[in-house]
Amino acid sequence: MPSGVRPGPKPKTHPDSATPDAAAPLLASVSATDDVSDNPISPPDKSFRSQGNAGEDASKHDQSQLPLSSGLYLVATPIGNLGDITFRALEILKRADIILCEDTRTSGKLLSRYGVKTKRVAYHEHNAAKMRPEIMDRLGKGQGLALISDAGTPLINDPGYKLVRDCKAEGFNVTAAPGAASPIVALILSGLPSDHFFYAGFLPPKTMARKKELARFAPIPGSLIFLESPKRLAASLADMAEMLGGTREAAVTRELTKMFEEVRNGTLDELSTHYAEAGAPKGEVVVVVGPANEVDNEPSAEDIDARLSDLIKTHRTKDAADILAKETGLKKRDLYNRALELAKPDQE
Repeated sequence: MPSGVRPGPKPKTHPDSATPDAAAPLLASVSATDDVSDNPISPPDKSFRSQGNAGEDASKHDQSQLPLSSGLYLVATPIGNLGDITFRALEILKRADIILCEDTRTSGKLLSRYGVKTKRVAYHEHNAAKMRPEIMDRLGKGQGLALISDAGTPLINDPGYKLVRDCKAEGFNVTAAPGAASPIVALILSGLPSDHFFYAGFLPPKTMARKKELARFAPIPGSLIFLESPKRLAASLADMAEMLGGTREAAVTRELTKMFEEVRNGTLDELSTHYAEAGAPKGEVVVVVGPANEVDNEPSAEDIDARLSDLIKTHRTKDAADILAKETGLKKRDLYNRALELAKPDQE
């Protein structure tokens, strides 16, 4: 029996509830029967009622027709292929009092595909502060609310952590129906070490700010995971090669779980050159950079001089020493003194 499915009577099925194949297209519109709302949550129409519990054994009643126990349910949704939705996620979404969505129209495509007619309400970074008190009021009246993002696992680069924090502070139940997450999918497909990794999200769009951020990540002893815009990919890879080391192994993944899924491996120098020549790819991109090689942590004197000479062309001497100190773990003072020597006009 699939994980998350309880024994007992089968829930009623919908004509569209069959799992789609890998190439099944997203529906273009939301079912006319869906109750969609972009407005703040209005007070519940009903008083507190007894709740069915998604974790208990099935009773003589069909629990798929019962509301959820009161609380907030963080529900992961597919990142591409609509078949990557779990049985438990669908049951929660069908039984919830409302579904909080980043974009009700985007989520409507998935929910319509599986016959989920639960009312959808927008919850995103622009209305979160206004919506949280009304959501808390709903929870206080005993309702079960599901939170989903446009794709993947809620709270990973999406709004929601403040809501979870407030719910825990008030003593409301918070649980999750886990599933797809593009950073993890990219990591396991990259073929790069996964025993230690750091998820960095999106890098700053401006070059100097991006380099500064990359310098902070350079000493981390593990694989690094970044989200990136296709149009900035080549520039970001070039900055990664400069700040993290051009020989570091990396992988550029795009359109994960979709028809045109691609994973391109190579060094940062190789990937930077490829995308500079090929242009921006299509689709959503996740970049995985492998950990620095041990030999890279013990650079030779010639390597240090070469790197410092390159850095002081575009950075102040102090900043150049700071960057290299973070990259190598060497003492900043020693690197600063060497950078001063290299910067002398008569230096051979």
